[in-house]
Amino acid sequence: MAELSTSAEVSSAIPLYLDHLTVERGSAVNTVVSYRRDLDRYREFLAGRGITDMRRVDEETVREFLVALRRGDPERQVPGLADSSVARTLVAARGFHKFCAAEGLTVTDVARTVRPPKPARRLPKSLPVDDVLAILEAAGIGDGPRSLRDRALVELLYSCGARISEVTSLDIDDLDLEHRAVILRGKGGKERIVPVGGPAIDAVDAYLVRGRPALIKKSTPALFLNIRGGRLSRQSAWQVLVDAAARAGIDKEVSPHTMRHSFATHLLDGGADVRVVQELLGHSSVTTTQVYTLVTVNTMREVYATAHPRAR
Repeated sequence: MAELSTSAEVSSAIPLYLDHLTVERGSAVNTVVSYRRDLDRYREFLAGRGITDMRRVDEETVREFLVALRRGDPERQVPGLADSSVARTLVAARGFHKFCAAEGLTVTDVARTVRPPKPARRLPKSLPVDDVLAILEAAGIGDGPRSLRDRALVELLYSCGARISEVTSLDIDDLDLEHRAVILRGKGGKERIVPVGGPAIDAVDAYLVRGRPALIKKSTPALFLNIRGGRLSRQSAWQVLVDAAARAGIDKEVSPHTMRHSFATHLLDGGADVRVVQELLGHSSVTTTQVYTLVTVNTMREVYATAHPRAR
């Protein structure tokens, strides 16, 4: 057991934990930002109970924090958090307590047995194949540099099932046009090689030959460039997709994750093995991917209900 520290101030321990996530765990920037926000909420809760020393926190305190997250503050008309947000915040607090115990800031991990609420399972939203094809056709209409870029971007999103951050962080060397493959870097810096379909390869090749040279202002490895010659941002790439959906007349909400969900659902509908889809999406656990199988089961039920003469 680590030797107990003489200083265990909450305000000092939180930055130590965030540094641990960044340096030793290699957590993504967005993850660390999220944990900081959640732990600031936890610090404010503890301060409201006069607790500034981690050694004064017990299991009951952590459980009260859980209740407070769900209840909110009726007097200040602050609503409680949804179960998914409560679970995320409590995960941050549990990780923080585990770290404090390991580093000798506290004697034990008092949050170890406090379980977050299980969020209701929501089915991911996906688009019918025809809608996706309409968006692809509407992306980058014309033959200008930006149009060629936009078409290549949207084609890659759907062809690879990539996250928007994975596509915008691509460098030219991450693509192998000859073997129709791309290296994607997912959460935690994990790399995976994903095949790329013919239409996406053609769109990327057209962009590299006739689009990117007109956008580049100085040497950069970035694949997708903005009008100033720098790497295209996530927000700008998101807007490219939204604009394409609007031109295609899609009245549903469309986001990069919609394309990722559609990619997974269409593969499973086509008979792909769930473990193959897991690898393509970069999920660390097949359990995460299996939620897409629920979508296909629901689709089968709808078809059965409308087509089978004895279904009703």
